[in-house]
Amino acid sequence: MQSINIMGGGRVGQTLGRLLTQSTGYRVQAVLTRQASSAQAAVDFIGAGQAHTELQTMPAADLWMLAVPDGQIAPMAAALAELDGLPPGLAFHCSGALCASELQALRDKGWQVASAHCLLSFAQPATALGQFAGTPCALEGDAQALPVLRTLFTQLGAACFELASADKLLYHAGAVFATNFLPVLQDLAERLWQHANMPPELARQMRATLLTNAVNNIVQLGPQAALTGPAARGDRTLVAQQAQAVTDWDAQAGAAYKALSELAQQLAQCHCP
Repeated sequence: MQSINIMGGGRVGQTLGRLLTQSTGYRVQAVLTRQASSAQAAVDFIGAGQAHTELQTMPAADLWMLAVPDGQIAPMAAALAELDGLPPGLAFHCSGALCASELQALRDKGWQVASAHCLLSFAQPATALGQFAGTPCALEGDAQALPVLRTLFTQLGAACFELASADKLLYHAGAVFATNFLPVLQDLAERLWQHANMPPELARQMRATLLTNAVNNIVQLGPQAALTGPAARGDRTLVAQQAQAVTDWDAQAGAAYKALSELAQQLAQCHCP
């Protein structure tokens, strides 16, 4: 059974830690956060391991998962590399945008390093647990580390694939477009409806029905066939009029409307396979 330490007890660390505890072949033995209360809360959710607030108190492990914000990955790796008497292991981080090179300080000490990004919204760990099966997991890093992580994440239920380091930023940008921008666009739509005096209860109803219908159409038909609206049907006059109206209301929203309308027109005209 392989031992694993988790650095970071947030939503990703908690979710993956709980999945590891529920799997066979892995033992979560330590969880590190800055505050004792958050470390213990993470351990309680994971159902295994000991809470730690100091890196120096963590035991050696076969695997080290850095489930911390992007800006903390390299400093945490450097701090881990400076510990005396710690045997080299395999360390990986969970960032979607950054590469395994963030762990270079450990690589220089003989560690195997990689990144493993699960393409899932970890809004709530309890919810993410039920959604995880079949989640794509992008693996990138040292050749000897990738098979180990493929075995691990496949056992957790992920669908793993390998990703070139040079493609990580574009890969993650795709995830941002697919998920992170959707709430922004919905908020913008609701602000426009509010400005036009749509009753709040009707706006909430539209939030449910329009989003559900749009997602269902995309899933069933694909993006191009699901595309509707003035840009899709080539109504340039209406697009220009609406763009100006939105710009007068909010300049940033107007710029977004113009850019998205151009992309919609390109998609409508694309001879996609």
